[in-house]
Amino acid sequence: ICTTPLSLAKHWNQKYRKLRAQKVIKVNLPDYEETMRSYNELSKEEMRSKMKEKGVQPSNPSVERPLYLSTTGDIFEPYVPPEGDGKVSFITKEGAKQKLDFVGKKSKSMLAIRKLRKFDDDFEVDDFLVMAQDVYMKAHNALMNVRKDKEELLLHVTEKAYPEMLHNAMDKTIHWKMLGLLEPLRLVQARTLDVISKENLFCQMTVRFHTQQMLAVYDRFGRLIYGSEILAKDVLEYIVFEKHLANRYGNWRVHAKIIPDWMPAKEPAPKTFRLVEEDEKQPQSPTSDSSLQKTKEPPPSEMPALATA
Repeated sequence: ICTTPLSLAKHWNQKYRKLRAQKVIKVNLPDYEETMRSYNELSKEEMRSKMKEKGVQPSNPSVERPLYLSTTGDIFEPYVPPEGDGKVSFITKEGAKQKLDFVGKKSKSMLAIRKLRKFDDDFEVDDFLVMAQDVYMKAHNALMNVRKDKEELLLHVTEKAYPEMLHNAMDKTIHWKMLGLLEPLRLVQARTLDVISKENLFCQMTVRFHTQQMLAVYDRFGRLIYGSEILAKDVLEYIVFEKHLANRYGNWRVHAKIIPDWMPAKEPAPKTFRLVEEDEKQPQSPTSDSSLQKTKEPPPSEMPALATA
């Protein structure tokens, strides 16, 4: 028996052998009639089959997404400062009336502090006021250096107060300093609010600041546009501090500043503009109207008398 070796012709590239073996390749041509139909006309089963054919997983409308709440977007119950606060003595009639109103509204604040102590057993108002003053000063010091470190300011202010403090302040230089307290800090209002669930509590404390401060604001050219570095002013402010009680690592941060309606509006800072130099006056042509000298005709009384023969 004589056997001859078989020679098999192999392609030099062993890849895509299956595709090379096929004589005809089916191509899915687009169906323009189907594409003209809107998705609203398709039934749920047709929509499901089309998405399954294309390998797209249908979306589940009941999918829950995590939501992170680190702060609230407003003040729960804004404290209304009495008119003339800081200028009225308790001996006068208006001062005594303000004191009685403050005592009457103190019950809601006591209930809020009671809820607060369920999350923080060691909470004391005196310790909180000391901490509030420290947070207030750190927030203003971080505002002066915000161009170097923007994240430091978020450690002491909430996400609501962050854009309000940075509004129109990025191209300016701020010099601020607290010189002292004119009156001890006082907690005037405390409120709590549950968000989504009863266990997710936020607490807001309104603190009365009556201090002496120095503020000077310079524009980008180094010119003083507001305040003075040698002039101290008495400042009465109502600052709202907020804390997420449900967060174990939450801190007290500056949330807002209450501006009463009866307070007069401050004088706005002057705006700066680029100085445009005047163009040099070009010599005018002699044919222009301005170069023509207009001669005035003398009145008849000043005209010389004509000699008569």
